[in-house]
Amino acid sequence: MLVGEIGIPRREVLEELKLWEIVLITRGYFRRYHPGWEQARLIAYNAAHAFGSKHQPPPVTQWLPFPWEKAVTDLPSDDEVNEIREAIIQEEKMKNKP
Repeated sequence: MLVGEIGIPRREVLEELKLWEIVLITRGYFRRYHPGWEQARLIAYNAAHAFGSKHQPPPVTQWLPFPWEKAVTDLPSDDEVNEIREAIIQEEKMKNKP
């Protein structure tokens, strides 16, 4: 997501950014599109429940939850991120060898 959708160079993500910076960047990305996503969710919710049913529909936040509505507790540690970076760097070196 950082490289593709947000447009941060891959080298910067792998070598320069710290985990807390990545978390803040992704939170900012989610906040940028927050109003549009909320609007789309509300339109889809109303369209899905427009004709009614015998059962009470769930609240819109349970019907289609967004990432910012959930508590994030499964972030990787800095050591895990460094191990992943090292593995990717090693793979890049192996790929670039003649």
